[in-house]
Amino acid sequence: MEIGWMHNPRQRQVLVFFVLLSMYGASAELGPYSVVEETERGSFVANVGKDLGLGLTEMSTRGARIISQWNKEHLQLKVQTGDLLINDKLDREKLCGPSEPCILHFQVLMEKPLEIFQAELRVKDINDHSPVFTEREMILKIPENSPIGISFPLSNALDLDVGSNNVQNYKISPNSHFRVLTQNRSDGRKYPELVLDKELDREEEPEISLTLIALDGGSPPRYGTAQVHIEVVDSNDNAPEFEQSLYKVHIPEDSPIGSLVVTVSASDVDSGVYGKISYTFFQPSEDISKTLEVNPMTGEIRLRKKVDFETVLSYEVDIKATDGGGLSGKCTLLLQVVDVNDNPPEVTVSALTTPIPENSPDIVVAVFSVSDPDSGDNGKTISSIQDDLPFLLKPSVKNFYTLVTQKTLDREERAEYNITITVTDMGTPRLKTEHNITVLVSDVNDNAPAFTQTSYTLSVRENNSPALHIGSVRATDRDAGANAQVTYSLLPPLDPHVPLASLVSINPDNGHLFALRSLDYEALRAFEFRVGAADRGSPALSSQALVRVLVADDNDNAPFVLYPLQNASAPCTELVPRAAEAGYLVTKVVAVDGDSGQNAWLSYQLLKATEPGLFGVWAHNGEVRTARLLSERDAAKHRLLVLVKDNGEPPLSASVTLHVLLVDGFSQPYLPAPEAEAADAAPAAPLTVYLVVALASVSSLFVFSVLVFVAVRLCRRGGAASVGRCSVPEGPFPGHLVDVSGTGTLSQSYQYEVCLTGGSGSNEFKFLKPILPNLPPQCPGKEIEENRTFYNSFGFNIQ
Repeated sequence: MEIGWMHNPRQRQVLVFFVLLSMYGASAELGPYSVVEETERGSFVANVGKDLGLGLTEMSTRGARIISQWNKEHLQLKVQTGDLLINDKLDREKLCGPSEPCILHFQVLMEKPLEIFQAELRVKDINDHSPVFTEREMILKIPENSPIGISFPLSNALDLDVGSNNVQNYKISPNSHFRVLTQNRSDGRKYPELVLDKELDREEEPEISLTLIALDGGSPPRYGTAQVHIEVVDSNDNAPEFEQSLYKVHIPEDSPIGSLVVTVSASDVDSGVYGKISYTFFQPSEDISKTLEVNPMTGEIRLRKKVDFETVLSYEVDIKATDGGGLSGKCTLLLQVVDVNDNPPEVTVSALTTPIPENSPDIVVAVFSVSDPDSGDNGKTISSIQDDLPFLLKPSVKNFYTLVTQKTLDREERAEYNITITVTDMGTPRLKTEHNITVLVSDVNDNAPAFTQTSYTLSVRENNSPALHIGSVRATDRDAGANAQVTYSLLPPLDPHVPLASLVSINPDNGHLFALRSLDYEALRAFEFRVGAADRGSPALSSQALVRVLVADDNDNAPFVLYPLQNASAPCTELVPRAAEAGYLVTKVVAVDGDSGQNAWLSYQLLKATEPGLFGVWAHNGEVRTARLLSERDAAKHRLLVLVKDNGEPPLSASVTLHVLLVDGFSQPYLPAPEAEAADAAPAAPLTVYLVVALASVSSLFVFSVLVFVAVRLCRRGGAASVGRCSVPEGPFPGHLVDVSGTGTLSQSYQYEVCLTGGSGSNEFKFLKPILPNLPPQCPGKEIEENRTFYNSFGFNIQ
């Protein structure tokens, strides 16, 4: 949009609106404040917060600060107290020169919300400079026939102070011929004139030396001195006279060096040397001497350097015409500089907010001011930005503008805007200035992390090493910075019985999953949990995914023999009648494997036997049967070594030793255990033989009695012919053992009993019949309660 001077009715309406808006902004003024120059840094000027009616905290929260023209920080604002302090010593002479009053304009800017207050600081002068004569020695040539009352202008003293502290009066040392008068120039400066009170006589006094004193109006006053040397010359009774006492000249500021400004002219009616005139500047300032030069013979005044309307608007200088006799006259040149449109507009950014948050409308992005040191239309400006941007340019007080967002911004759509502020003046030709600012859009956490999958399935083999990397999850976030930094975490497990904290961990930075400990397929075959992904925004957004971990089985469990138990205090001996037919079931080796699948498929093999060919083992169920008919020639005691092997890779195995005793019916005494065979083979002493015979007799009688007692009890209970011969393992089996029917596995939730059964038609054993929970156990000839002990026919305690 553009703001400037318009030449059609509609544009004039817009201009009137902006002028009214500027007048409204300009009414918010503070001060004026005043301070004496050379005041120490940090000195108190005023309390701006009190003048604005703001509390101590409001100044800070609203972001109050001082804006000075040309960015010169003469003042500082303590937002904690609202005090306006001097930032550095102020030298009025450097700041304003001879101008009075010396006023520094500044603004108080409130950023939240935006508000600007105009203020001014008046710097008061102190008498810190003494008058100084540019000519310490002045030489005057005065004809002796000069009339009484004639005046001779003298060089004035310069004082950098202003007002009453400037030069106020001139005095001269006491003498009988002259007195001094203090005269005023049109610009207010005072200069001395030497007035002749008594006629001069060259023959009496050819030279006179006087001391000229310049006094300022300070308290106490300061002064400066100069020496005046007067040479009394012969009579020259006509002084030069200028055609004009005042020359007013206008010159454009773009005039080149050497341009003719004006030609002054004076005449003298005297003849000869007394009528020859030379032109000089009378008491020119340093700036005049650098800017102008005069031709002493012709009176032409030309430029020595370019003039600048924005620096100096006008020049005033006295021109003296002196004849050959020393008489002089003067005139005044007033040179006014005409403005030319030679300065492009200047853009000063006072506040810039970047980055700005997305999804937030009507945000003040920048506050800037426009200035053009030219005058008239040359100093009027119009400002605009690109039309295709979601920003609006609004005028504020005086030449201040605010750049605000026109609609909500979306960082994911566009994260950066390059804005060009174009300012054009109304001069001829028009000058243009472009100022570029870059506005970044900051991210707002408006996008939650998203997993690449809603669920993940991972697999890990048991017996893994701790801290094994088992897989990864990944989530992405469209936001930026901390809002896009995803942190992964484990959520509470779906099953409260799963000890998730001891099973897996997750790297919060990259989503890598690790197994914390070695997993056991036999204890935990699969588990699932949820993984959360949260960003680091405020407030944080999150999402979750489901992870299922499958544990693969490894052949890490060797077969375990349940029956017969190998670590019993006494070996288990199987009794086989010699009248048994081929295929008679001697016993059954019962084993289990904690693994699954083919790792739990068991096979049985007879590795070693006392008499090969007499017994055989079925490979799939572990049944030990007679391979042929027994004869009287077969040994009574046999030892069998059975190997139980699983189908894993590599296979694991276990072995069991069986002791078989051939008897002629169940009344035959129990023979010694196989461990005594080696002792039987060795020759015994006669006393040892007697003791063994006696012990054998007593033992046979005892065993016979027990057998008879057992037979009676069995007949009473079930009428069965089978007789129990050994104890089953005491105590619970290992918790990981599973079903042993055939080659299957035993479930951990089952209990088992060993039952000895038989009928008239078969001598079969049935082992480890499962007892289901909450159901009464069923076993021929026995009454068993779950998890309770009972006694078998031999009186042994089994579980």
